[in-house]
Amino acid sequence: MINPEIKKLFNRGVEYFNNKNYYAAHDCFEEIWTDYKINDRLFIQALIQLSVAYFHISNINKGGAVGLFKKSIKKLELYKDKKVIIQNINIIIDAANKSYKFVTEIDDIKLFNWRLAPTLEIRDGQEI
Repeated sequence: MINPEIKKLFNRGVEYFNNKNYYAAHDCFEEIWTDYKINDRLFIQALIQLSVAYFHISNINKGGAVGLFKKSIKKLELYKDKKVIIQNINIIIDAANKSYKFVTEIDDIKLFNWRLAPTLEIRDGQEI
């Protein structure tokens, strides 16, 4: 059974992420990663990095976005086709790859296509 505090933080992080409040999402996921013993720290770290990659786009930091997309995608790829707490994980991986490609191909990061940013869907009853 999932710790209620972890579940509350995770749900809040997902809500922030889906509302494009990426820094707040990062804070929630990072609190889970640093303050709690969880089964899959790597997955939470991937979500932290993905959140910060999108935050860097909003903060006009192309280099930061590129670096964190690379790191998060490398970790997220380990979960392709797996049953994890994010039920649309393959869509998230695809969106992260498309976002990374788009960011690397544009000169002005202000032109980022925010429709590429995914929304996270929680799988009920799944442990982190």
